[in-house]
Amino acid sequence: MRSLFLVVMLCAALGVEAQELDCSVTVNSDQVGQTNQQIFRTLERALNDFVNKNKWTNRTFAENERISARMFITVTAYESDRFEATLQIQSSRPVYNTSYETPVFNYKDNDFNFQYQEFEPLVYNPNSFDSNLVGVIAYYVYIILGLDADTFSLQSGDEYYRLAQNIVTQAQGTSFGGWAQETGERTRFELVDNLLSNTFREYRMAMYNYHRKGMDVLADNNSTGKQVIAGSLRLFETLIKRRPNAFLIQTFFDAKAEEIQNVFSDGPKVDIVKLKESLNKVAPFYSTTWNAISY
Repeated sequence: MRSLFLVVMLCAALGVEAQELDCSVTVNSDQVGQTNQQIFRTLERALNDFVNKNKWTNRTFAENERISARMFITVTAYESDRFEATLQIQSSRPVYNTSYETPVFNYKDNDFNFQYQEFEPLVYNPNSFDSNLVGVIAYYVYIILGLDADTFSLQSGDEYYRLAQNIVTQAQGTSFGGWAQETGERTRFELVDNLLSNTFREYRMAMYNYHRKGMDVLADNNSTGKQVIAGSLRLFETLIKRRPNAFLIQTFFDAKAEEIQNVFSDGPKVDIVKLKESLNKVAPFYSTTWNAISY
């Protein structure tokens, strides 16, 4: 994980402590045709402060260890204090010995409805569910933290997923969508439930191997890094035999498809024929991208 002992000790000695996320939150209201944009700008500022200034964990982060993320809220309907919107969440993490940031999470939540009054304080209380706006944003903060942790140390995101799961449990008694356990629906319940389930262990293994043993090795040993990345992708073949069309497989490749194409279209050669066969088997929805892999 992000356990750079000397950096942490130096920051502690200097009294320097950063929050966990470096997240840009954007609120887009173009679809509602509202003349007065003040409420949306106020909401945007409030959410940026909420995400970036809250202390979400007990861990100490140095400034250069903050997790890069973005949230795009597209308001599709607005009346009084009621908002209907979609939420796009993206996060990334640095690759060792490079200036490159590798995408970790890229997900769109289409069921994001909430109430908000201008200048209303946004406060997260882990013991109660008081606001769907706060609940949804806090939920995805913990998903981001968990996924980031999983890329540095095998299955180390559990503590954050459990915090996200706690929000799901609290939200069950509300009328807001996206929280319920619904067969065939890709809800917040299903996402965190899958992340914590041993049924989807290959996803967690792939997240760690792909990033820590693959991407972080590329700069020093491109050939070895590629071989490990290819091997991590083959883990999904085992998963689809158990759970075809698994939700987590879609989320993985939504973040990684373009990067995978770029990694295997450059540098030392690997057996891309077998790689393409594997990718088309586990993620056929990106077949055009896989077929474009060449060197």
